[in-house]
Amino acid sequence: MSVERILDPRLRDRIVSAEQAAAFIQPGETVAMSGFTGSGYPKAVPLALAQRIEQVHEQGLPFQIKLLTGASTAPELDGALAKADGIAMRMPFQSDPDARKRINEGKLDYIDIHLSHVAQHVWFGFYGDIDTAVIEVSAIREDGALVPSTSVGNNKTWLDLAKKVIIEVNEWQPEGIEGMHDIYYGTALPPHRKPIPLIHANDRIGQTTLNVDPDKIVAVVRTNGPDRNSPFKPIDDESKLIAGHLIEFFKHEIGKGRLPPNLLPLQSGVGNIPNAVLAGLAESGLRGLTSFTEVIQDGMLDLLKSGVLEYASCTGFALSPEANETFKRDIAFYRERIIMRTQEISNHPELVRRLGCIGMNGMLEVDLYGNVNSTHVMGSRIMNGIGGSGDFTRNGFLSTFLSPSTAKNGAISSIVPMVSHVDHTEHDVAIIVTEQGLADLRGLPPRARARVVIDNCAHPDFRDQLNDYFDRACRDSYGKHTPHLLPEALSWHQRYIDTGSMKA
Repeated sequence: MSVERILDPRLRDRIVSAEQAAAFIQPGETVAMSGFTGSGYPKAVPLALAQRIEQVHEQGLPFQIKLLTGASTAPELDGALAKADGIAMRMPFQSDPDARKRINEGKLDYIDIHLSHVAQHVWFGFYGDIDTAVIEVSAIREDGALVPSTSVGNNKTWLDLAKKVIIEVNEWQPEGIEGMHDIYYGTALPPHRKPIPLIHANDRIGQTTLNVDPDKIVAVVRTNGPDRNSPFKPIDDESKLIAGHLIEFFKHEIGKGRLPPNLLPLQSGVGNIPNAVLAGLAESGLRGLTSFTEVIQDGMLDLLKSGVLEYASCTGFALSPEANETFKRDIAFYRERIIMRTQEISNHPELVRRLGCIGMNGMLEVDLYGNVNSTHVMGSRIMNGIGGSGDFTRNGFLSTFLSPSTAKNGAISSIVPMVSHVDHTEHDVAIIVTEQGLADLRGLPPRARARVVIDNCAHPDFRDQLNDYFDRACRDSYGKHTPHLLPEALSWHQRYIDTGSMKA
């Protein structure tokens, strides 16, 4: 490898191997690493650290770290460290199967918080000191400024607060990505905060590089490895139906004058259903769309290429391998249309409300009154985490949740009497969409919400069962405002645990 991307002469003598860099990380440290939904995470140092941890464990000695990131990462980071039993605590979002298994076995402590809260909570000192930051960049400029790679996440905060910094310079990342980022250094702690000067989703309010004190950099590691994002599955008929219901609703709202013809800035969660919505928008006839979101996935690149989407603001990517190659090949085109921000800006509640974002997120289940569970299977087993969905749900102009009406080949109903875990309360949820239809909950009292959810979103295999529960609840409940039969409210979940099906 060349050293052309490491242009600061002060750092040339700090270029070391991943193993040498990992040796700077000590047991018990709080380590903050870059990465957001499988993009821009360090590729080499975490693997070397995991190997070192395994060697220490073979000697009968303890070695774990507390791990903070932007969001989920990849097998080389979360997976390797989890397999090595090297993580004592993980925060704020994960999607790795090995880490998830350890969390649900009670062997790994996990703190699941809103992504907009992470940076400020760390600044407030809620999680103690940051001992080491491990950050991937695409280049180091002559003046020591860092050119971010395919995610920004919490990197600004990690670099500001860490006592030691390890930099991975990844030559796989396209050189043309420089200039795509917008790093805002105007935030302050209460009570000295000033308004963030962002009025439109494509406003630039910061600089294109990250600052770091060069004296804190203890190691620079050269890498050349791809981001690891899973290919998206082909869009199935169920996802197409969900997308169709939502797009029909958007057009209805435009006709009523409640949305402008080009909608409002879109936020899209990651997954096949949100990707199906993006594909549907390409065929909807809508034009001049914009996005203020966390993650850009395949469908959003397609919308930019076709001109349906004018621009997108994000903090990271979640691209299939094929889309990654398209992005790298056409980087000059996308650099003019994509702005990458810090996580504290991309998910900032005040900005989400100011811009009037339309949130489109997935869920595991929703109850009759609109409470949404997006994180815990049967109330106890974590899937991934709340991520940024809450930032956009409570503060957006519209909050929509999308899901098939059943799971596990029809054994589980996504519409239940009472959710087994609440991530988003009924007060924040506006629209529920399944392949069966769309429930508009705006302006409805609780009992009316229940009827709309059952009639429009429940699967026919569970509709009679839901109506029977609700009818009896309206008759026999302790109160009539939000009727519940407490002995039965969570019985659907227990029945699934006991028998493998929610069906009565």
